[in-house]
Amino acid sequence: MKYFMAALSMLFMGTIAAQNMRGKLVDEDGSPIEDAGIFNKTSGQHSHTDGTGHFVLDRTSVNDTIYFSRLGYATLTRVMNETNLQNPITIVLEESSISLDQVVLVSEVDALSRVVDVDVKTNPVKSSQEILRKVPGLIIGQHAGGGKAEQIFLRGFDVDHGTDVAINVDGMPVNMVSHAHGQGYADLHFVIPETIENVNFGKGPYYADQGNFNTAGYVNLRLRKSLDKSMLSTEVGQFGARRFVGMFNVMDNQNSNAYLASELYLTDGPFDSPQNFNRINILGRYRYALPGDQELLLTASHFSSKWDASGQIPQRAVDQGLISRFGAIDDTEGGQTSRINFVLNHNKNLDTGKSLNTMAFVSHYDFELYSNFTFFLEDPLNGDQIRQFEDRLMAGAKTVFQNNSASLGEMGFKYHGGIGFRYDNVDDNQLSRTLNRQELLERLAYGDVGEVNGSAFAGAEFKSGKFTFEPTVRLDYFRFDYINKMSEQYDSRSEEKVAFSPKFNTIYSPSENTQFFLKTGIGFHSNDTRVVIANGGEEILPAAYGMDLGTIIKPANRLVLNTTLWTLFLDQEFVYVGDAGIVEPSGKTRRMGLEVGARYQPLDWLYLYTDANYTHARSTEEADGEDYIPLAPDFTMTGGVTLGGDQGLSGGLNYRYIDDRPANEDNSIVAEGYFVTDAALNYSVNNWTFGLILENLFNTEWNETQFATESRLFNEPNSFEEIHFTPGTPFYLRGKVTIAF
Repeated sequence: MKYFMAALSMLFMGTIAAQNMRGKLVDEDGSPIEDAGIFNKTSGQHSHTDGTGHFVLDRTSVNDTIYFSRLGYATLTRVMNETNLQNPITIVLEESSISLDQVVLVSEVDALSRVVDVDVKTNPVKSSQEILRKVPGLIIGQHAGGGKAEQIFLRGFDVDHGTDVAINVDGMPVNMVSHAHGQGYADLHFVIPETIENVNFGKGPYYADQGNFNTAGYVNLRLRKSLDKSMLSTEVGQFGARRFVGMFNVMDNQNSNAYLASELYLTDGPFDSPQNFNRINILGRYRYALPGDQELLLTASHFSSKWDASGQIPQRAVDQGLISRFGAIDDTEGGQTSRINFVLNHNKNLDTGKSLNTMAFVSHYDFELYSNFTFFLEDPLNGDQIRQFEDRLMAGAKTVFQNNSASLGEMGFKYHGGIGFRYDNVDDNQLSRTLNRQELLERLAYGDVGEVNGSAFAGAEFKSGKFTFEPTVRLDYFRFDYINKMSEQYDSRSEEKVAFSPKFNTIYSPSENTQFFLKTGIGFHSNDTRVVIANGGEEILPAAYGMDLGTIIKPANRLVLNTTLWTLFLDQEFVYVGDAGIVEPSGKTRRMGLEVGARYQPLDWLYLYTDANYTHARSTEEADGEDYIPLAPDFTMTGGVTLGGDQGLSGGLNYRYIDDRPANEDNSIVAEGYFVTDAALNYSVNNWTFGLILENLFNTEWNETQFATESRLFNEPNSFEEIHFTPGTPFYLRGKVTIAF
């Protein structure tokens, strides 16, 4: 009994010695500052402000030193006294130029995202394609000049269009399950680049709130909740390129605001056959906030796009002079797609340190794509053009409860839990053989897909001295339904499956300038419903087992270095090949890698960054020399330099490099690497900005996407397997004028 009383006394003394500090952060105009960091240098505790600028920092004592930081504001330091702890405080942050010294390395598993925020703020994206490139080590390739989703490379994966990277926009999933073209297809072109606030990301399968497709990593784009100013922008450039953007404040009251944004993009591309590409985006966003209580965000957006394409061309046709690098074997390829989204985000403060965050969405999506990869291999008379089509309705919701003010004796304790679901109803999901985009020759696959994914997750964060321990667990339930319309009789089949994904992360932070981490966890990506049915529900949620060991350090206020050793093992799976309508087995794979990065800002107007990534990726069940993973890059590097400020001259130079990589399993066919440099130059005066955008500054001849494909041309007696590629953009100049008001 006396031991119990002693333990109770120690717990009580710890509680009165350390208290919860409450308050809010505002700017010089009194407006709340969201997602600002609050860091207790003495204890290592940390917190963030909510959408209304309020925060709770647990286990804070008299004489503790607290940092208040947010990109774009000067970091403020405050030493706590009794008054600060007994009453809510208001902290006013002064605006400042973006700087690395505003970054505090708090104990978070995605801490590198905070550092990369500086990249985004100092060098904003100039096009939809650049959004994903902000993630260190992520390389993209475009098949159709902005029509299709990008091909993604990350951590030794050819992710195709999203199979192993979970992508979200303000929590709404972008990846499409059981898509007509490929599993996990993630088309981000419905996002207007100027509306992006920041890019949050994490590599590996270590995040309980991320489920399906989170194996190599995840990316979550956060959009602006409000505009500082309205703006109009226009771009004109080579290849018939024209782009018009408008963003308008339509409401700005004490507790609510709203804005509209729109984009129109037109181009013919550098190809011999014009792309006739057009894309239109419209977005509206309304925000309502009661300080310290709740925040409501309503977002509606519409996107549509149409294009013609020259497709992937065989190297031999160029070598023989049959076509140029920008020519076509079949220039009737192309397609159209659209997406309409309605998203609700609601954040509610329940009590000191407790919150409830809810997201719900409804999305209608359609997709039609005409491709020809093999030309006259299958049909020497009509050619091998295929049509992929689907009409999809998605709906889902997620609710997360969080408590940031719990404690266990002297140990800081936070916990969270969430539940969610996603439902996809896909009508007329099909693959057909067609002629000239007009005539239907044969249906190869045709059916309706219904897929339900219910999920629940929970996790905790324990602090002990400089250590933070984060055990989490996730449970996913899937139901797959497929109605095969190719069958003469009604043919409906279903399968169910459950995935269990535990994770455990450890972070050691000896100071606000140093962090070491060890991340471990299991993730997965689901397979196409047609694979599930064909394989009787076996091996259709292949698991990924990962581990990261690394560090992030700030040896100086404006220098950040990071390095990570990692490994990832993937189970056996069966893959549905959307371009062929067949199921192919894929064996176990293992990837190991090293990542290093550096960011340095010696002066307010000079910012430099670079990231290098090496990966060893192999199949584990094949013989040496035949175990290469096609198109898996083993070395990539990105970086750049940004100069200037808000007024006067500014600009930047950035590069991306990917080395030669195997295009088939025995490395007998090689996809060529490339080094491409882009640049931008701006001059700002008052509310006007005049800019030049130069893509492929040195006019490098490069192949953006490459595949080892067997094909036959019209007059060829035999087929050949070799590299087929989409050429990368040559020197590409655009002028831009923007006015803010």
